[in-house]
Amino acid sequence: MAVGVVTTALVAGTLASCSSEGEQIPSIGYAIDNTITTYNAGTVDGAASGARQAFGRVLPGFTFTGPEGGAVADTDIGSAAPVPGDSLTIAYTINQASVYSDGVPVTCDDLVLAWAAHSGRFTGADGQLFQAASTAGYSDIQSIDCRPGAKDARVVFEPGRAFSDWRSLFGATALMPAHVVQTATGANIVDSVQNSDEDAMARIAEFWNTGWDLAPGDVDPTKFPASGPYKIESYTEDDGLVLVENDQWWGNRPATSRIVIWPKSDELPSRVDDGDVQVIDVAAGSVDGLNLEGFEEVETASRNLEQFVLSTEGEFGSAAARRAFAACLPREQLASEFGTTKDPEAGAVGVDGTVDTRFTAPDTLIYPQVAAAAGGRFRQPDAGAVKSALAEADATNLTVRVGYLGPDAYRAAIVSAAAAACEPMGITVEDAGSPDFRPSALRDGQVDAVLGGTASVQGAGGTAAPTTAAYALRAGNGSNFGRYDNGRINQIVDQLAIDPSTGTQLSLSTEAENILWNEVPTVPLFEQVRINAFDKGMSVVQANGTRSGAGWNMDRWVLRG
Repeated sequence: MAVGVVTTALVAGTLASCSSEGEQIPSIGYAIDNTITTYNAGTVDGAASGARQAFGRVLPGFTFTGPEGGAVADTDIGSAAPVPGDSLTIAYTINQASVYSDGVPVTCDDLVLAWAAHSGRFTGADGQLFQAASTAGYSDIQSIDCRPGAKDARVVFEPGRAFSDWRSLFGATALMPAHVVQTATGANIVDSVQNSDEDAMARIAEFWNTGWDLAPGDVDPTKFPASGPYKIESYTEDDGLVLVENDQWWGNRPATSRIVIWPKSDELPSRVDDGDVQVIDVAAGSVDGLNLEGFEEVETASRNLEQFVLSTEGEFGSAAARRAFAACLPREQLASEFGTTKDPEAGAVGVDGTVDTRFTAPDTLIYPQVAAAAGGRFRQPDAGAVKSALAEADATNLTVRVGYLGPDAYRAAIVSAAAAACEPMGITVEDAGSPDFRPSALRDGQVDAVLGGTASVQGAGGTAAPTTAAYALRAGNGSNFGRYDNGRINQIVDQLAIDPSTGTQLSLSTEAENILWNEVPTVPLFEQVRINAFDKGMSVVQANGTRSGAGWNMDRWVLRG
């Protein structure tokens, strides 16, 4: 991986140092705490899944999310730089040597596909054609100058919409193989987008939404070409998701030729005991019976905000009902029990304790002032506040079904603690965790709340930028699972995205929290504590408490035994 630091330095501690002792083992097992149901991390379900943890070095982009949470340039893919223009204009140059594992070149067509899918501009009778998790940044792009098959592109943003976090666009897992879509649909991607061909775009969207779905035993190699150092070889329940060296990769060869990814499963403890797993990346306390003897373990606060994401329909159709639920929760107790690391100085990028904001990270200078908008509310169960809110909602009681991806001992414990605190106040909290759970169940009315991380992700999540968290509360965004819609919040999110000045971030974020603590579309808890554990024979491994997870540099991993 050839990288250049764009917005952050890689300063988090390396967890296993290089060792020359013993013979190198040709395969490494990597366990994550999320499902892998699609190759496409950009869809609603894909962004909430473990796709980013699994495919960051299978489908790289112009940047990746580094250990500190910022966008780091991956120069193996190419370069991106601002150029003069009437509005923000970025020139992208794709590495001339870049090809997919099937031999087809990586081209600007792939950028055009990513933009089209995330732009929000293609609609049909039922709404958005593309089921994208987020339109952040991409919706601000006015045009992409791309000649089909070319190795360069010029991206022009709308006047007045200079997206501050532009470096994160077209990053790892965002660039899907456009030629696969073109073969499947018969539609030329660039021409269809430029001409707004409705029929062609409908076919393109249908494939982008579901054509890359993944299930054990169902891997057609022609549909899943890779542009990184690894490619998919197979995917089975018994043998995991097997990545092998991509012989078409033009960069440095991966240090280990085979990585086996084990998605979330109740079999993780036995796989660890059987020696199938050498790298573990899970939420602290989420796996019962996990024996880490023989592993180096680091527990760290992450960029992933653990929270309840609430529906705005059904039981929670009124803000008063949502406030009643928030008022019965023991937030400080939950943060103390589940959101505190053993060693706060051990390479953490997050902060221990209760978090009182949705967009503003606790390690930023403006956090104390923004968090003050909460006014100390909803930290301890408050029977009087619950009674008042229920009366305002014209209700005597509530039943709240909380969904999350199971099995998960730590989230089950959070739901249990919430149930114990809320039951005496007339609010019944039911555990609706399931091995088949997806956050879209909230939108479908199957649950009343999602217990998850940033943008409802069920595994690793978050970045240093507030973009993902903010857009998860913007109307029309795919990751807004609770369908929250407030016109002023939409305006604030849009303005925060283009104005990084401290004054604007402080004033608008404070205004947003005042609104959000009154309407309570979410209840923030704490920054999720992550466990990164590595076999003591591992080297060149570095924790990453962001959406990238520990696998962000898996092509450099070495195991000796």
